[in-house]
Amino acid sequence: MNCNFNRRHFIKTGAITAAGLSFVPSYSKTGKISVSGNPIRLGGPVPVNFSDPSEWVKAVKYLKYSAAYCPVQPGVSGELIRSFRAEAKKSNILIAEVGAWSNTLDPKETVRKDAIKKNIEALQLADEIGASCCVNISGARGEIWDGPYPGNYTTETFNMIVETVRYIIDQVKPISAFYTLEPMPYMLPDSPDSCIELIKAVNRKQFAVHLDPVNMISSPQKYYNNAAFLKECFTKLGPYIKSIHAKDITILPKLTVHLEERRPGLGSLDYAIFLQEASKLKDIPFMLEHLEKQEEYKLAADYVRSVGEKVGIVFEV
Repeated sequence: MNCNFNRRHFIKTGAITAAGLSFVPSYSKTGKISVSGNPIRLGGPVPVNFSDPSEWVKAVKYLKYSAAYCPVQPGVSGELIRSFRAEAKKSNILIAEVGAWSNTLDPKETVRKDAIKKNIEALQLADEIGASCCVNISGARGEIWDGPYPGNYTTETFNMIVETVRYIIDQVKPISAFYTLEPMPYMLPDSPDSCIELIKAVNRKQFAVHLDPVNMISSPQKYYNNAAFLKECFTKLGPYIKSIHAKDITILPKLTVHLEERRPGLGSLDYAIFLQEASKLKDIPFMLEHLEKQEEYKLAADYVRSVGEKVGIVFEV
């Protein structure tokens, strides 16, 4: 990710912004009570690596986020993990997720074993630092870790996903964090129904859902009826959702079907419905991602907040 400002500038301005903030979850800055449910915890990447938890808090608050991606990677000291956890809790920041991006279905057994080890370590970190979840994709049955392959949809692959998820969770035995699989357009899970099917098959309390509706919009029908699809996602998956990725999507006049991810506000996703449905859940991070510059994240956050204001959504501070 490219960023146009450095740590010194970020901390200096962030300290000013963070001063004097009061945290009243049910109210907006004007004192208006949300009319659409719970406050939304908007978050996104923080454009500097931090080893000082207090500096990290200032950076998150400077961006007006109340949720953030995990600020450290597996392997750091337990003392540092506990410090970040304590500072996050004190400052009303929800650590959304620890990414474990790797291919636990890789056909090469050595690669697969390394990926599973990475997921175990990431889930352990998520539990220790107080993150909502550890997230990965299920993986692919080919060389490209997130690629489309016919083997992604076989019964054998489904069973492998189930056994792998069980193994990861059983090795860690997390107390509070959940292990989740982000849906993708060409691997399992790829729909609300396949998410439910996997939850039932895995049969582990700490297995849950990471919602990314854009990743499941893979046809013109879903694209043009995305408001109904969003409602379907939340109706079927609501009790299992632990984190949300907030993106946008557009369709291009290219054959055959050509759908592309966009920054929130530059596509056709019904953000009014998206936010209203998300506000029915409590303390679920609503996370921006996949943008190249911090300026784009600001534009995305501004758009999300502007839509929320129009429909009576309050954002946690």
